Amino acid sequence: MTVGSDPLWETVLAGHQLTARGPMTFTAWRQRAGRLASRADALSSAVQLLHALAPPRTGYFPDFLTPQEGQRGLEAGLEALCATPRARLRRELVKAFDGRRAPMWVRELAEGRSGRIRQVAQAVHTVHRTLVAPDWAGTDKLVEADRAVRSRALRDGGVHGLLSSLRPHLRWQPPVLEMDYPESRDVHLNGRGLCLIPSRFCWGKPVALENPSLPQVVVYPVDHSPLFATEDPRALGALVGRTRARVLAAVETASTCSDLSRRLGIAPSSVSEHVSVLRAAGLVVSVRHDNRVIHTLTPLGRGLGRGELLQPAAER
Repeated sequence: MTVGSDPLWETVLAGHQLTARGPMTFTAWRQRAGRLASRADALSSAVQLLHALAPPRTGYFPDFLTPQEGQRGLEAGLEALCATPRARLRRELVKAFDGRRAPMWVRELAEGRSGRIRQVAQAVHTVHRTLVAPDWAGTDKLVEADRAVRSRALRDGGVHGLLSSLRPHLRWQPPVLEMDYPESRDVHLNGRGLCLIPSRFCWGKPVALENPSLPQVVVYPVDHSPLFATEDPRALGALVGRTRARVLAAVETASTCSDLSRRLGIAPSSVSEHVSVLRAAGLVVSVRHDNRVIHTLTPLGRGLGRGELLQPAAER
């Protein structure tokens, strides 16, 4: 299955991007984050702690930093992180610091000191709140666009179509799903499910958990296509019109312009124009997959299309 944005994965992987030399996609975000960290001691300390546990340039970081409960939200994920059993903390920290001298606070963390694990949770919370959460809507937009592509692939081609759509990051060679990884290893699901997590801050290669006994996930990069970068607040004034409202409603299901044209009985050129206006207003997001461009609603577009944003405050 595919799920939406996971705040713990995004926070840990955002930490990796803070000191990376590339890609250019994160340059503006990285500059802003650097300025914030230089002005706030609490943020700077949180980033340093996170980097100590999950260094950007190593192939492994402890699995306990990204518990499955993070899929239910930041607070649920941090609560699960704090409940990590002592034996697991020690095992994963020993592996993470193999060949590196662990500072005293890490040794106390490995011993299960409750104050230390809460310190880690607070650091993750601080980094997320300061560096990741301010543009969480943008993260959701990218992730939801990717999920629309996967949903369409599943609808059109079943499980094989879904797994095949993950290239080039993952390669489906039935019955094996291959991915580039820092070390060579096999994970056997043995009838268990696999959770696919699209991520804004994952870059280059997918990431998986090290412990094969845990519920298995694969975190992979979303497409940062220029098609996403056309939002213009002034475009909201161009949204008036019955036809455009029909297009907005039709995009509820991930569609190409050709799909919308057939469904609505509107010329493809007209559909394209309406979709462009909706995208510029931040209501539709478009992603290129193979030789097609697939359009779907952003959270804002979905709320507007269903009338949720038009209700008086007392009725919400």
